[in-house]
Amino acid sequence: MAAPRLALVVATTVAVLAALLLASSEPASAAVSCSDVTSSVAPCLGYAMGTTAFPSPACCTGVRSLNSRASSTADRQATCACLKSMTSRLGGGGGVSMGNAASIPSKCGVSVGVPISPNVDCSKIN
Repeated sequence: MAAPRLALVVATTVAVLAALLLASSEPASAAVSCSDVTSSVAPCLGYAMGTTAFPSPACCTGVRSLNSRASSTADRQATCACLKSMTSRLGGGGGVSMGNAASIPSKCGVSVGVPISPNVDCSKIN
C-alpha cells in the first residue's frame, strides 16, 4: 500500500511543480521527457509534503535544471501535459502542501511566471 501512496504523492508534487517550472526563457540543449521531470522534482517531495523545513539542495538543483531545460513553448506544454496525465491516472491529492510547493521556486532562487496550480491550462503556457 505504501508504494501506490508514494507514487500518488510524487505525481501530485510533480504536477504542482510543473506549473512552477514551465515559464523558463533560458536556453536548453534537449527536450524534456516525463522521466526527466519526475527525477528532477522527486527530491522536493519532503518539502512539498511538509516533512522538511526547507527544500533540499538536491531539490533546488533539480528545479533549476528542469527550469533551464524546458526552454521552448512546446517543451513546457508537453511537460505540463505529461504531469497532468500522471496526476489524473493516480488520482491527485496525497498530502502535498500547496503553500510549500508554491514556495519552492523562490526558495531555490528560480523565477517563474505562471500560476502555481495543479489546474493550470497547459495550452496557455508560453
